[in-house]
Amino acid sequence: MAGGKEIRTKIKSVQNTRKITKAMEMVAASKMRRAQERMRAGRPYAQKLQRLAAHLAHANLTDYKHPFLIKVDNPKKIGIVLITTDKGLCGGLNTNLLRLVVTQMRSWQQEGIADPVFTCIGNKGFGFMHRMGAKVASHVTHLGDTPHLEKLIGPVKVMIDAYLAGEVDTVYVAFNQFVNTMKQEPTLEQLLPLPGDALGTPEHAWDYLYEPGPQQVIDDLLLRYVETLVYQTVAENMASEQSARMVAMKAASDNAGTVIKELQLVYNKTRQAAITKEISEIVGGAAAV
Repeated sequence: MAGGKEIRTKIKSVQNTRKITKAMEMVAASKMRRAQERMRAGRPYAQKLQRLAAHLAHANLTDYKHPFLIKVDNPKKIGIVLITTDKGLCGGLNTNLLRLVVTQMRSWQQEGIADPVFTCIGNKGFGFMHRMGAKVASHVTHLGDTPHLEKLIGPVKVMIDAYLAGEVDTVYVAFNQFVNTMKQEPTLEQLLPLPGDALGTPEHAWDYLYEPGPQQVIDDLLLRYVETLVYQTVAENMASEQSARMVAMKAASDNAGTVIKELQLVYNKTRQAAITKEISEIVGGAAAV
C-alpha cells in the first residue's frame, strides 16, 4: 500500500485537475449560450433566402437551368465539406463524425466510387484526413468561437469550382447537428446538386423583372444560398462543440470528485494502520519492560 505522503500528493493533483475541468465547464457553458443564440439568429436569413431561391427556381425561366439544380445519375466523383472542431476535450464529438465519414467512404469504395476529395473546416478533421492520406483540396483552421463567412468562402469556393468544372459529381457536407444540450447528431447531407426538396415548392408563383439579367441573378443567389448553408452548418457544429465540451468537463469534474473520495478513504485507512502499528509497538515495549 502506498504511503501517506504519496496518497496526499495524488489527492492534491486530482484536486488541481478538478479545478481546471470545473473552470472549463463554466467557460463552455457561457460560450454554449452565445453559440446557440448565434445559430438561431442565422436561421431566419437562411429560411428567407431559401424561400426566395425557390421562387426564382420555379419562375418562368425555361431556357436556363443552373448547374446546382441539375441532378447527376450514378455519381462517381464525390466531394465532402468536413466540419470539425479546432480543439479537443469535447467528448466523442469529432470521433463519431469521423467514424460516420470513414464508414461512408468504405461503402462508396465497395460501389466502385473513387476516394472523395475533402474541404476540411477545423483542425481535427484536417489532421485526421492528412494522416489517412486523403486528398484535401482546401482547408481552414483556427476559426475561433465565432464563424466568419469571409474565412469560409475561400475553401468552400474551391469545392464549388470543382463541382462546376465537373471534377466532382456530388458534394456532401459532414457536420454535427445540434439537437439539444445533451445530444449532438453526426450528419452527412448532400449539398450539391441541391436535393429536390431542398428549395421546396412555393405556394404561389412570382413573376420577376431581372436586372441585369435572370441568369446572373440566379447564379449569384444560388451561390449565396450554398454559402449560407455552409455557414449555418458551421454554426451548428460550434454550438454542438460547446455543448459537448460542457458535458465532458462536467463528467470529468464528477469523476475527479469520486477519485478524491476514494483516495481520501485509502489515506485514512493507511493513516489508521500506521497509528495502530505505533500503538502496538508502544504497548509491546511497555510489556517487555
